[in-house]
Amino acid sequence: MATTAPVHPVDEVPPVRQLAAFGLQHVLAMYAGAVAVPLIVGGAMKLSPADLAYLITADLLVCGIATLIQCVGFWRFGVRLPIMQGCTFAAVSPMVLIGTTGGGLPAIYGSVIVAGLAIVLLAPVFGRLLRFFPPLVTGTVILIIGVSLLPVAGNWAAGGVGAKDFGEPKNLALAAFVLAVVLGVQRFAPAFLSRIAVLIGIAVGLAVAVPFGFTDFGGVGDADWVGISTPFHFGAPSFHASA
Repeated sequence: MATTAPVHPVDEVPPVRQLAAFGLQHVLAMYAGAVAVPLIVGGAMKLSPADLAYLITADLLVCGIATLIQCVGFWRFGVRLPIMQGCTFAAVSPMVLIGTTGGGLPAIYGSVIVAGLAIVLLAPVFGRLLRFFPPLVTGTVILIIGVSLLPVAGNWAAGGVGAKDFGEPKNLALAAFVLAVVLGVQRFAPAFLSRIAVLIGIAVGLAVAVPFGFTDFGGVGDADWVGISTPFHFGAPSFHASA
């Protein structure tokens, strides 16, 4: 009698209920970070609410395309594993500098295109250099990224640059409460929830902010139900040597 070869855990396909739960977990864990990047970059560039919403829409569209390429695979591209492709905070500081020093979003787009092509060409070489990047190196880089974003976080916690109540205790208290929720969920909640600690912190913070009068939903009522991304909305990519 023929026996079925055991399936490696990496290749195992869980039941549909587990697939749905894990898929939702992936989406929620990715979503908060993916939306935060255009919020930070667009906020630093003082984009209008409409343009900021458009930037978020374009961001999510590209995340979806990249996710399909990673999961399904296309020629030599894609790891062909069930992962969500989100945004990296590693490029936030350079993008903010490029966007606020005269180049604007077109210069950011141009530099991203050049950087993407360079990474494609250097990927085989970089793969051989991974042994020179132990956890101590990568951890330090991630720490530096977080530290470099502290001024942005500080401005947000105080109420946003230009706000009439900038720096008032109520703003700092709300930010501290959200931070406490995120850290509490990350430390004490089950693994399924700890993966989306940031998103839970945002949701709980919003639930508290509404009754205390922190929120204004006027812009939400005027927004479109569906956002469509079109090419060159912010102009054609421009290429600057410094960027």
